[in-house]
Amino acid sequence: MPTTSQRDDERTLVPYATVFFDCDSTLSTLEGIDELGREFRDQIVPLTEAAMRGEVALESVYGRRLAIIQPTRDALDLVGRRYVETLVPGAIETVAALHRVGIDVHIVSGGLLPAVRHVAEALGVPQTRVHAVDLSFDAEGRYVGYDESSLLARQGGKPALIAALGAVRRPSMLVGDGATDLEARVAVDTFVAFAGVEAREAVIAGADAVVRACSLLPVLALALEGGGPYDADIQVLIAQGRSLADPLAPPGPPVSRT
Repeated sequence: MPTTSQRDDERTLVPYATVFFDCDSTLSTLEGIDELGREFRDQIVPLTEAAMRGEVALESVYGRRLAIIQPTRDALDLVGRRYVETLVPGAIETVAALHRVGIDVHIVSGGLLPAVRHVAEALGVPQTRVHAVDLSFDAEGRYVGYDESSLLARQGGKPALIAALGAVRRPSMLVGDGATDLEARVAVDTFVAFAGVEAREAVIAGADAVVRACSLLPVLALALEGGGPYDADIQVLIAQGRSLADPLAPPGPPVSRT
């Protein structure tokens, strides 16, 4: 675990030491569970939207959706590949730049781990920093069940998961679009509402900053604002991110909530 002096040295280079990203409608334009249940869309989408708006508890719909869909291992692999095909513009560049300057990147998602792993691999995020809900299958790859003990399959799971990680370097930022991301605001120093795919007004209202462009480059600009010096190519990406940033939601310094 870094010492206080080490953290101080790091913070002279970058304002944030750790950035958490949601997956669905944040790193990818896809809502994985809806893609997985396309033939059951009329039943699945209303459940997903109600949970993302915070109108119903996540755990009240999580198992119901999977019971309706009965996803196979092959279907999860296909959704994982669709995630990669639908990465939000700037996702690859943003994560690569964060890694390059020494920022830890985690994916924290209520999505399904077999599919979310594809996103992590495409972005170069270590599998040990990928947090999602695992599934079990039988020998033929048919759905058996999901990890009901997973914090991420229930309301309040993201802040609990972040707290359970323990030695997360601070300051930290979380980027996401849904009510479950907003809940985790208490566990990080800055919460950025990503509204570039889905704009959820309650989430936007509770955020420290908002990105309305369908690009993650403004997130890079927020995460690196006030730090440096940075290499020329990273400076170019920061400038591009600033040009796309919402003028109504300027970045502020990290504010500790603990």
